[in-house]
Amino acid sequence: MSSSVAGQKRSSSCTGMPLPPSKRSCSSSPTKPTIVNRVRRRVIVRDFGQPIYKASSPTSLLATFEQCIEGYESLHTRAGMLQRDISLNNFMVNEDEENPSWRAFFIDLDLAIKEQREQSSGAQGKTGTQAFMAIGVLRDDEPHSFMHDLESFFWVLFWICIHYNGSQGRVVQQFDKWNYANMEELAKLKLGTVSDDEIFRKTTLDHFTDYYQPLIPCINKLRRKIFPRGGRWRVPNPKLYDEMKEILRIARDELNAVEG
Repeated sequence: MSSSVAGQKRSSSCTGMPLPPSKRSCSSSPTKPTIVNRVRRRVIVRDFGQPIYKASSPTSLLATFEQCIEGYESLHTRAGMLQRDISLNNFMVNEDEENPSWRAFFIDLDLAIKEQREQSSGAQGKTGTQAFMAIGVLRDDEPHSFMHDLESFFWVLFWICIHYNGSQGRVVQQFDKWNYANMEELAKLKLGTVSDDEIFRKTTLDHFTDYYQPLIPCINKLRRKIFPRGGRWRVPNPKLYDEMKEILRIARDELNAVEG
């Protein structure tokens, strides 16, 4: 009787026994590392919002500024941060009716710092986009404050009203040099612009585009709040947040009433 078991079916009792070397599974190979399970992922993004100067109307522009000031207030009072680069391209407006989550917001915290910090951040003293820098920052004679950033909000709005007729931009030589003027000289130019009621009124009448002429009263009220008695602020004013937002809100309501 042959003792060969070739062709004999293995019994169920043998199924748990180790496989012979020639039939060892790949995952148990002593020389081949375990294959990592890889997962392919894709992230699909889309543009969200557009620069503030593309706002669809003067009322939309004012609403955007109001909401951006509110956002900045939260950044400052709740997170203790100073943004330090309030500028034209850092304000965004979202008028997409299919995605109404955030109507307005500001971006770019690259130069932001903690307001209260134990040591220097390592950032340069003068930060921001020159044309929108506060007078005190240009002079570099005082620590950066939330008041400087709120002043920059004013300069951005002032700039838009001069350089944009709706969404169409233009170059105005008198103000274009603000981008490259000596900082001390620019500080004097800005102070001269806001220090006198009649000078400021003439500047806005002469240089604001027709599209933004209706905002002159609003911007003049902001000027008086930010530059008390036509000069630089000396004491930080935490109420300035609410005062600026109220001016913007009232102006927006008045424009809406006129437009019907």
